[in-house]
Amino acid sequence: MKAIRKFTVRAVLPPALTALEELAGNLRWSWHEPTRRLFEHISPDVWREVGHDPTALLGAVDPARLDELAADADYVAGVAALQAELRAYLELPRWYQQLEGEKPAAIAYFSPEFGIAAALPQYSGGLGILAGDHLKSASDLGVPLIGVGLFYRAGYFSQAISADGWQLESYPLLDPDGLPLSVVRRPDGSAVPVTLALPDNRTLHARIWQAQVGRITLLLLDTDIPENDDDLRQVTDRLYGGGGEHRLLQELLLGIGGARAVKRWTELSGHPEPEVFHTNEGHAGFLGLERISSLVGEGLSFQEALQVARAGTVFTTHTPVAAGIDRFEAPLVRRYFETDLLPGLNADDLLALGAETSDGSPNVFNMALMGLRLGQHANGVSRLHGEVSRRMFKGLWPGFDETEIPIDSITNGVHAPTWTDPALLALAESRLNTSDTSTADWASAAVSDHDLWAVRSTMRRAFVDDVRLRLAAAWREQNPGGIVPSWVSQVFDPEVLTIGFARRVPTYKRLTLMLHDPERLRALLTHPEHPIQIVIAGKSHPADDEGKRLIQRIVQFAADPAVRGRIAFLPDYNIAMAQLMYPGTDVWLNNPLRPLEACGTSGMKAALNGALNLSILDGWWPEYYDGQNGWAIPSADAAGDSAERDRLEAEALYDLIEHQVAPPFYDRGADGVPTRWVAAIRHTLAGLSPELSADRMVREYVEKLYRPAARSEEALSRDGYRAARELAAWKQRVVAAWPGVAVSHVESGGVATVPQVGDELHLRAHVQLNGLRSTDVTVQVVYGRSQVGDELSDTHTADLTLATGSDPDAAPDARPDAGPGAGPSLFIGTVLLNSAGGFGYTVRVLPRHDLLVSPAEMGLVAVAS
Repeated sequence: MKAIRKFTVRAVLPPALTALEELAGNLRWSWHEPTRRLFEHISPDVWREVGHDPTALLGAVDPARLDELAADADYVAGVAALQAELRAYLELPRWYQQLEGEKPAAIAYFSPEFGIAAALPQYSGGLGILAGDHLKSASDLGVPLIGVGLFYRAGYFSQAISADGWQLESYPLLDPDGLPLSVVRRPDGSAVPVTLALPDNRTLHARIWQAQVGRITLLLLDTDIPENDDDLRQVTDRLYGGGGEHRLLQELLLGIGGARAVKRWTELSGHPEPEVFHTNEGHAGFLGLERISSLVGEGLSFQEALQVARAGTVFTTHTPVAAGIDRFEAPLVRRYFETDLLPGLNADDLLALGAETSDGSPNVFNMALMGLRLGQHANGVSRLHGEVSRRMFKGLWPGFDETEIPIDSITNGVHAPTWTDPALLALAESRLNTSDTSTADWASAAVSDHDLWAVRSTMRRAFVDDVRLRLAAAWREQNPGGIVPSWVSQVFDPEVLTIGFARRVPTYKRLTLMLHDPERLRALLTHPEHPIQIVIAGKSHPADDEGKRLIQRIVQFAADPAVRGRIAFLPDYNIAMAQLMYPGTDVWLNNPLRPLEACGTSGMKAALNGALNLSILDGWWPEYYDGQNGWAIPSADAAGDSAERDRLEAEALYDLIEHQVAPPFYDRGADGVPTRWVAAIRHTLAGLSPELSADRMVREYVEKLYRPAARSEEALSRDGYRAARELAAWKQRVVAAWPGVAVSHVESGGVATVPQVGDELHLRAHVQLNGLRSTDVTVQVVYGRSQVGDELSDTHTADLTLATGSDPDAAPDARPDAGPGAGPSLFIGTVLLNSAGGFGYTVRVLPRHDLLVSPAEMGLVAVAS
């Protein structure tokens, strides 16, 4: 019999244990090991059965056991102590509160998915895990974030593998009453509504769930409520499910509905309203339109409101390829904008924000381009990804070199308390007297080589046990009623070098590169002296048949009796699996097509546990690879085609494993410790742990983006938005005049017939300002090494100054208020020739205003021809 409906019945706790409800209700338990141990002690078996979920544990445990614990004075005291510790964590000042100077009182962080814990499955992969880690570190640091997302009733899909290796998807429905969530309610107990006007006089209604992630409140919007028509109840059915219009509705709800939810919640809670809005990828970009609409309602014009909204918005792109960007048909978007969805706004103005540049489609609305136009502060998620992003989006800033495009980078980090194995944490506590593994002194002699090797071996054994349990469960699912073959219980060897590979399965991540030469891989797996074993996991998008075929190839290869004990694919990759997999592998493999990996935080999580990385120099690895913390797989970028590239990089992978990776793992001393390998573990822990921590990442967001964004918005908003009105009028005047702005003539002198190092190049640039004032522009000389085709490299800039009064006969029109009919203004300056070799220069004109954060911000430049 199958139930037609399921719900969770919550346990009634004995009075002495009521604090357990408070501890279970705050998701800090997901990264606070003492609290996790407290719940595990209730019933270790049930704790494992419910997937380490305190709420489910309290509903499943025998009430007699709770009564027994209530009579245990030591346990009750432990519960009370952890409750007091949680309250202190929530209330006492932390890093952010001790920052000097102005800082935003609140920051809203929008993301389509959040990976907090396996108990709240609202994530699909790296983007969601990153968002979850961002919230957790913000909580630990005291940064006043408000998280905003959607509540997906079926979350992301559960994955099973058929007998022939094909991925199968299922969508188990979640019961929010059984999750650490509560509905946001008014004082009278009624749910706080969020509504969006839709075409055909329809309305989309949503309620707001809230979760406590340490100090952070996470708001999740849910449309599965009686107020909606049946089709609209399905808007939040699945993460990344449905077609174009369904996806558009989700993103309208996330951005516009999310901004409205934040406003309702702050009004009810008394929490300060956000001064900064952070859009984690383009899915939430519509939040900027809601902010503009609200400002228009306060009396600003569209352009004035746009300046304020842009100033306080941070946009993070995670996408290294154009195909990964959400794009909607412009007529479909227009249909939604030509309603009362965004009062006071014109559909043409809104559509222009998502319009593709000249090399794009005029009938497409591009969410990433809207995000960049609405976000005055933008970043990629690694240094290399910043470079890729500047190249990818350079069409928004024509005439500028890629290095000048205003997209910065902040390399992702991972939340150490979440992803560090308890065994390594215990080692830090016992030997180094700290529970912060990311800042522990792993180079200290207080931790011996034997200590490190013992803890790494313990983690590997725990993972091998977990692999066997998962493979047995998968076999039972494929063969209902059958007896699990005995070989499954012998899969993997806890003493063999273990390589891990787990991530989403788009084709560019090349799941099957390791299968390029199957015989070579078999030889590595079964090497008589230096064998390896490989564990693989990951989900392919339900619509990606090519990704599913990659999984099928791996599964079919792993089914060969000759190697099935040394390679396995684990279905249904999730947080719970990952928390054992990262610590349990000795080497983390990553072999994407460079430069298509934006960051790739899985290798970071492995490194925090002392695993070594074996990776293409893509994502975060080029920044941190130093020759001692792992290995770099050479990229064959110059290969003739993709097949040749795969062949060359696969051969390099095999050679590295055979000759450089495996031998030192098995090179043991008399005490059984591989000294060279352990030295690399120690070096990795000591050098990478602080850098890969999400705490470092969040601190960078605060200093590089959040505080500047708050200052920018405050400057535009004070005195009734006076500066915003002035800036909008100034931009309008500059844009109108710019087609007539030109460098009409450049004169140079001061250098000898044969220029030498030390000479000074004197420049006189005649610039037609077309009615603009000289204070509206910056005139620059751009100089550097000259290359073939007149391209400049190694460039530098120097501002030229207005020559008013310095040469009245030569420059009678060089005055700040030259009108449209005036002649060119004269700008002068000097460049010191301080290096030998080819030299070149040009002169350009840029808009200048104190409230611009980058000279390239407006995408306007006039260059001498």
